[in-house]
Amino acid sequence: MLDLMSRMRTNAPLFLIAGVILLADQASKLWVRTNLFPGQSVPAEWPVRLTHVTNSGAAFGLLPAQTTFFILVAAVVIVLILLYDRILPQSGPLLKISLGLQLGGAVGNLVDRVRYGYVVDFFDLQVWPVFNVADASIVVGVAILFYLLVFSEKTSARKHENPQAES
Repeated sequence: MLDLMSRMRTNAPLFLIAGVILLADQASKLWVRTNLFPGQSVPAEWPVRLTHVTNSGAAFGLLPAQTTFFILVAAVVIVLILLYDRILPQSGPLLKISLGLQLGGAVGNLVDRVRYGYVVDFFDLQVWPVFNVADASIVVGVAILFYLLVFSEKTSARKHENPQAES
């Protein structure tokens, strides 16, 4: 019982972050679907705007209309995130944040694909494909994970080169 309580306390940040991202993602997409017609941009002439776009493909609209494939990919990614978190011997708060961002984003886009067969995108920078909260969370989560992997590799390499440095 204590192990279960300990694991729940350890995983709370992961699920809290994922839940917040999922809620923000779904609420923002609901607002866009309710207030903007497909293709509509507000403010229309600004360099950064909200544009209602639907995407049945992957990032940048690649592989359009492959909903079943992307549902399966999202399910596998979600399972891998949960397994990765579970098998780590110890994980710091930054890793929990990274995995929580990725999990929340993956679930957010999965919900859209299951409900509608496409993902609603709306952040329009005009120099980059239109994206949503889930997409941004996944990218930030992956960037944090990449940083942690590179940083831990450099730290680990330094410790092996100079074991006396720890003393």
